[in-house]
Formats: sequence, C-alpha cells, structure tokens
Amino acid sequence: MKRVNKYKKLFGVEQEIDLIQLKTNYRNLVKQWHPDKFPEGDEKHAEAEIKSKEIIDGYHFLVSIAPQTKAENLDSYNQTISESGIYDFQHKGNVLEISFLDGTTYEYFGVTKPLYIKLINSPKQYRFAKRNIFNSFLYRKSKKDLDLQTV
Repeated sequence: MKRVNKYKKLFGVEQEIDLIQLKTNYRNLVKQWHPDKFPEGDEKHAEAEIKSKEIIDGYHFLVSIAPQTKAENLDSYNQTISESGIYDFQHKGNVLEISFLDGTTYEYFGVTKPLYIKLINSPKQYRFAKRNIFNSFLYRKSKKDLDLQTV
C-alpha cells in the first residue's frame, strides 16, 4: 500500500482514480521533469531522469489499478480466478503475487504476513485464496504473465 499511496501523492489523487485527470497530471509532471529541460551534466538533469522514470512507473501503475481499467478487465479476471488454478505464488512486503495455470499473474496489495502464512498452511490453497484474497484486496494484472507450455 506504500507504493499506491506514494504514487497517488505524486499525482495528486485524493480517493478514486480518474483516468482523464490522471493523464492530465501525468503530462504536466512529464513536462515539468523532462530531462531535456536541464543541461547535460547538471545535478538537476540527473534528478530529472530519476523523477521522470518514477512518474512513468507511477502513471502505468495507477492506470492498472484504476476502476475503469478493472471494469474493462473484470470478465477476464473472473474467468481466471474461477476456472484456472494457482500455479505459483510469492509474498514480498504486503504484496502477494499469484501466477495462475492459464499464464496470467496478479498482484494483491495489503496481504499481511499472517494471512500469507494461512494460505501456505491451507490444505486447499486455491479455495482459501478464492474466499479470502481474490475479491478482498486491491489487485492488478502483473506484466509478468507466464508462458506455460506443456512439454
């Protein structure tokens, strides 16, 4: 959730993410922090390069968790969580990354370590995740979709 709050603060997003306003804020920030605005070798140039990468990452991240994006991909998400089993999962910080047998990967934000331990110890991990994780936490589709090919 730190990442979500950090990017929301960067773009001045209060509550719900509005894609039109987000895009406007993104363009303004990119104009403000574009490295070409500062002379090469200047310390502001190096700072602008770092800041512009952060702005780009933040924009793509917030777009991926925006309500409009989630609504567009809801059918695909529901199909994945209802028809495909869990291939693999890992927990880092408060982010649980689950890879499914259909090759898609989703990140769930705010999953605590005790809940993750319960998932690990559950005799039916898919059932546990379906009841306690899939529709309870903020999620986004990860760019790390797996290429699962049967040998």
